[in-house]
Amino acid sequence: SSRHCPWKMNQLPPKSAVASPVSESTSSRGEALDNLSMDSFWLEVENIKQSTEAEQEECSLADVKTQEEGEAEAEWLQDAGLAELLGEPAGDKDNLVLLSTLTRTQAAAVQRRLDTYSRSRRRRNKQPVRDVRDVFAAGGSQDTAAEKEESSPDPLWHNLRTSNTQRKTQDYSCTVRNPGKEEVFNMDVAYSEQAAVLLKGSFLSEPRKLKDGNALTKFKIPKGRLGVTRIGDLSAQDMKKIPTLALIELTALCDILGFELKRNKAAKLKTTEKRLFGVPLNTLLENDQKLLPNTKVPLLLQALLSCLEKRGLETEGILRVSGSQTRIKSLEQKLERDFYSGLFRWDDVHQNDVSGLLKRFIRELPAPLLTAEYLPAFAAVQNIPDLKQRLQALNLLILILPESNRNTLKALLEFLSKVVAREKNNKMNLWNVSTVMAPNLFMHKGLPNKIPEGKEKQLAEGAADVVRMMIHYQDLLWTVSSFLVAQVRKLNESNSKRYQFCDKRIKNLLRKIHADKDKVEKNQGEPSKVVKVHASLLLKDSLEVHLNNATRVADVLRQFQKNLCQNGWNIVNTVNLLKCNNSTECTNLLLYEVGGNIGEHCLDPDTYLLDLYHINPHAEWIIKQNPSCPRMF
Repeated sequence: SSRHCPWKMNQLPPKSAVASPVSESTSSRGEALDNLSMDSFWLEVENIKQSTEAEQEECSLADVKTQEEGEAEAEWLQDAGLAELLGEPAGDKDNLVLLSTLTRTQAAAVQRRLDTYSRSRRRRNKQPVRDVRDVFAAGGSQDTAAEKEESSPDPLWHNLRTSNTQRKTQDYSCTVRNPGKEEVFNMDVAYSEQAAVLLKGSFLSEPRKLKDGNALTKFKIPKGRLGVTRIGDLSAQDMKKIPTLALIELTALCDILGFELKRNKAAKLKTTEKRLFGVPLNTLLENDQKLLPNTKVPLLLQALLSCLEKRGLETEGILRVSGSQTRIKSLEQKLERDFYSGLFRWDDVHQNDVSGLLKRFIRELPAPLLTAEYLPAFAAVQNIPDLKQRLQALNLLILILPESNRNTLKALLEFLSKVVAREKNNKMNLWNVSTVMAPNLFMHKGLPNKIPEGKEKQLAEGAADVVRMMIHYQDLLWTVSSFLVAQVRKLNESNSKRYQFCDKRIKNLLRKIHADKDKVEKNQGEPSKVVKVHASLLLKDSLEVHLNNATRVADVLRQFQKNLCQNGWNIVNTVNLLKCNNSTECTNLLLYEVGGNIGEHCLDPDTYLLDLYHINPHAEWIIKQNPSCPRMF
């Protein structure tokens, strides 16, 4: 029936006819695809269809709905914190400070959307919106946005449009990467700026789908003097700024690469009488936090993953072998009734049924885990030919996700990595796991759009490839790029200075090139510095630290350990403070940068503190206990 998923088992292609998700210019990529089977994907699709037939639900790979001209651009500008450019009152006018932090490619992306929106408004005979250049003008100019666009087009955007037009007709030669080779993943410079530099060169490609995850290209994030920042290291206040910056950067990257960033309208969630399955993530977490404060991942999902980790990781075909649909439906009803009371008996449940419950929980969310707005963008990542740039786009998409979705996705991916690590016993390699989980993440009953005929295999393979990348490269993807942290610092500095936009010198602000990384200005006359580090929970007095060019966070924590001993702490307490769960690899103490141009920032142990001091001289440094470790006092 057409109301169900568009794929039918009798329509599936033979195993040998595996098509590439994008046109390939090398035979090696096609050969890699030929060696893989999509049987697990199609079997999972059939299982999903059977489980939903009785409920008369539709399911389809996500596709974007057509919007009127200018509508998408207006939504984009609002989501980017630039609603005031549309002539609408903004809730926080300081959001315009955001424009002062943009790189040249990011500024071109903003200008492009504003120009498109302005043209659409003029076609509707509405009052023209403010040109972004007017925001920074001293006043007196009566030129309309159209006149400015025609008389003084932005040279950067003109060059990008010319380059992208040429690229569409250009046959790019792709150099195949050396599988297993380690490459540098630069997070100091904005991805879009990197892409602009490489625009005229060739892109490295990699065979998309390899059975052996160990053969995939390895990427290393070089640690600069300021260390590496992971998701969770920044305060909630600063993390709220990251999605806006990431959206602008992702759009700029897609502009450079010549790809359209597709977004859906936000889904309207239906109310449900259930308490677990089919309940919005935020509602689940609100209910769970009443029982267990600071819960970041739904308790039901934690329980499902915990059960599978204890008894299912060694089971052959786990996730792939489907449990009984009748039993799974019955277990769902029992969980709704008994989960919060603690009466549900997990030991009585077969592990294949638990994996079925896990997948059902993900599918039953009212909105996709990857969100209705950005599910098309996740799916479109497959169209980027270069692996590194696919990962850059994924990194930005994950930063854009709401916190509840991002935390839940991370918990799921960490579990899937554990399944892959037991491949010898459970016979589930990286590609097997990816093909099984892709339908559950990319097919959603709330997005019942039809798939273009002949595109099923392409979308299916692309979805599985995206899941594969998220599993294999999750440590990289959950990193906040240094250039984004630098932009957050600039935002905080500008807000604190009450940036004056009437200055004539910044009339053409969007056309200027801004540095993407912090440039540490080392004072030759001050090769060292004495600072105070606070640890009020442990010591009454501050710890004086002499900084030089070689002083790292790890050195300060070691110095702090010595002070604990000198102040009467016995050796047992000292050792416990420096260990977490009996592992010396996880320290129980962390150093935080607080205030100045940052809210709160958990520092990488390899951060050089004199460099950080020059970047943020007004911050306090505070030693705290690792929140993920049990408290010792």
